[in-house]
Amino acid sequence: MNDYCKGCFLYEHNKTDKGKRHAHRFCISECTVGLEIKKYGDMLAGNIKEEDKKS
Repeated sequence: MNDYCKGCFLYEHNKTDKGKRHAHRFCISECTVGLEIKKYGDMLAGNIKEEDKKS
């Protein structure tokens, strides 16, 4: 995630205001880049059903 989010304003802002843990959680649960990374990780781990891959 560090490669994709390097220099992200929202990550830096959240990290400064609310801490690294909150910033990381925001990236994974709300940021579009983080959501895509999570989706690919789930696909690699086999956690997504075939019909879910289409959306």
